[in-house]
Amino acid sequence: MEVAVVVLNQQSVAIGQQVVAALPDAKLYGFAKRVSDVDQTFDEFGDTVQTLFRQGTAVIGVCASGILIRTIAPLLGNKWQEPPLLAVAEDGSAVVPLLGGVSGANALAHQVGQILQTVPAITTAGEIRFRTSLLSPPAGYELVNPDDGKDFLAALLAGQSVRIIGQTDWLDAAKLPVDDGADLSIVVGEGGEPGPDCLVYRVVGPLNPPILGDFELSVGGVDQIPPSPPSKGGDKIKVPLLKGDLGGSQTSQQTYQLPGRLAIIGTGPGCIDWMTPEVRRVLETSTDWFGYKTYLNLVEPLRTTQNRHESDNREELDRARAALDFAATGKSVVMVSSGDPGIYAMAAAVFEAMETDAKTTWQDLNLQVCPGISAMQGAAALIGAPIGHDFCAISLSDILKPWEVIEQRIAQAAQADFVMAFYNPISSQRRWQLEKAKEKLLEYRDGTTPIVLAENVGRPGQNIRVKHLGDLQSEDANMRTMILVGSSKTRVFEQGGRQWVYTPRRYDR
Repeated sequence: MEVAVVVLNQQSVAIGQQVVAALPDAKLYGFAKRVSDVDQTFDEFGDTVQTLFRQGTAVIGVCASGILIRTIAPLLGNKWQEPPLLAVAEDGSAVVPLLGGVSGANALAHQVGQILQTVPAITTAGEIRFRTSLLSPPAGYELVNPDDGKDFLAALLAGQSVRIIGQTDWLDAAKLPVDDGADLSIVVGEGGEPGPDCLVYRVVGPLNPPILGDFELSVGGVDQIPPSPPSKGGDKIKVPLLKGDLGGSQTSQQTYQLPGRLAIIGTGPGCIDWMTPEVRRVLETSTDWFGYKTYLNLVEPLRTTQNRHESDNREELDRARAALDFAATGKSVVMVSSGDPGIYAMAAAVFEAMETDAKTTWQDLNLQVCPGISAMQGAAALIGAPIGHDFCAISLSDILKPWEVIEQRIAQAAQADFVMAFYNPISSQRRWQLEKAKEKLLEYRDGTTPIVLAENVGRPGQNIRVKHLGDLQSEDANMRTMILVGSSKTRVFEQGGRQWVYTPRRYDR
């Protein structure tokens, strides 16, 4: 679906750019006399919005809802043909779907709300009560009899129950009043007589080869191939297969388990404000979360129906295998890491497990890695720009690599004059490594080299301190501390009573 984000002044451009950057097939339109940095300009607001609306383009106006309503009012007719129309407050604090509920306006409003981290103002009675839009199914499904939707929803809202024939995640997650003996029915796939008492959804899209099972394909040998299921983990559908030959035809029906999904995400340091919109969407649309308890607690405020699977922090490979096995059953699984999942976190563990175990049940999984703000980036931002020039990251934990390797890397990074980010500097069982790292650094760095001690970055108890390398003590850090060691060029200065640390981009000899 094409999306046009329309802004009227320069103050709204930043919000518009944020929305466009996160939505595929979206363009930013701006009033030529007042804005810059947009994809396309216009001179007449009314003509432009009406033209886009007539073309079936979803319109998101970063403006008052009234101007959109008055502009579109002359075009209103068949609600089944109206594209989504949304109003967004200039500061991004409100998202209001105005038109196009049956064409995906509410779903688009949820997307924009996640991007802007605000709750959309959904007023559709069916969606509020049942937590889904029966008239606007998710991608991959099509409602066969939309004209019966109004009466069907009215009966549901009046208190009737419904029986569901076929299985999909989006219906399982809904809050529908399900009763196997109900008069109302929802059918997914083949069968069912469309009508006011029966909504029928068919699966749309190209055929995936696994559906064919044991049936053979040959030229002229297949009378009909059904559309394929959407690639969303967890869904199970039944599809008909009609095979013809010289002696007649044969009809069969086969259950197909859609591939599961495993997304490895990084929450950032822990603050919800530092979590990417992509990570929030993946978390909210999944069925199961795997992770260390502390990291799962960071995203607990976003949990609705998702199941938690906790494990010890030292069981990375076992946790990875468990998540892969669970996803292979058709679930939509999220592996939760703090920071960035690719930096001393679970992404590497998942891929290591996949390579070493290489289970056939994992081969068709949909895999995704969603980046997050790393601890060193968060710590650096809080104190200025200490990693403004060349830098490296070194974990001081010797659980997975020998101390001799760590010490060698510290020495080489110090000789190269890198800024260094120390992960896992100390723990209750590892008390001596930080002191040893300091000793090695002092062989190459002056004792006045600035260091940053950032504890609980982005979480309650956040504390940022600046010290000299020569004054560093083991008591200054714990496992929740990120240590940034400056290079010979790193500078410390004060501004407005606040201390800042930065490393200049220019490196003079």
